[in-house]
Amino acid sequence: MTDSVLSFERHRPRLYAIAYRMLGAVAEAEDVVQEAWLRWHGADRAAVQNAEAWLVTATTRLSIDRLRAAKAERENYVGVWLPEPMLMAAPATPEQIHEQADDVSVAFLYLLERLSPDARAAFLMREVFDADYEDIALTLDKTQVAVRQLVRRAKQQLRQGEPREAVPRATLQRLLNAFADAMQRSDFHGLHALLSDDAELIGDGGGKVSSFASLVGGKRLAQLFYAGKRRFRDGLGTEVVQVNGQWTLLRFIDGQLESVQSYETDGERLTRVLVQRNPDKLARISAALAQR
Repeated sequence: MTDSVLSFERHRPRLYAIAYRMLGAVAEAEDVVQEAWLRWHGADRAAVQNAEAWLVTATTRLSIDRLRAAKAERENYVGVWLPEPMLMAAPATPEQIHEQADDVSVAFLYLLERLSPDARAAFLMREVFDADYEDIALTLDKTQVAVRQLVRRAKQQLRQGEPREAVPRATLQRLLNAFADAMQRSDFHGLHALLSDDAELIGDGGGKVSSFASLVGGKRLAQLFYAGKRRFRDGLGTEVVQVNGQWTLLRFIDGQLESVQSYETDGERLTRVLVQRNPDKLARISAALAQR
């Protein structure tokens, strides 16, 4: 490899991390990284003082442009738009756990949809990637004062949807295992006991399959999951795995992935579930599962 290729490949994981958190869609993030590579390939690298800074700036600006276009498309999306999930292996070391932090969870990416493209970029660069305000200002072509305002307002917007307290990963894993077990046993009372009274389900079918845009109430959710098991009987299967760095429930119908269900908890019961059913957004996980 040439030095330019080696330099790009060294920073590719960071560039993809930026693009995916900005867009919440795997294919779009990959397209942004590819476009960044094309621009890097054609750049006058003799004039580049810091390769990483150049690549991060290019990727962030490309992501902003792509997100502006995507937001217009998502306004016409059928139903609720949820991020495309990514299957991940369970982290084995403290370092890997840190790398797979909550900032890539489906719930967090869903929250980020509240922000404008510029605010999303400023918030991610500052709070996730620990960039200083000067670098963010240069990347976004704004003053540091404007960037500080963007970050502050983004925090205020996101704080409204954040859980009150951080919950250990092991707690969510335990609750999901119990929930999956109750589902498999057709245990309505067990399902109901694990859901908060005001639990909410938000679904994304993308107009391709049926899905509840919103369903509220622990009893109603328990009835929904109970009915699914009664309908499909032994054809319904579940598996608790790492998706986007967080324990998640996969549901299968006759061996085919039917949904990726990302749960939130208050530490005692499950409070919200984001159900991804859009086949287009399940395709990559289905392919990965088939290769296991």
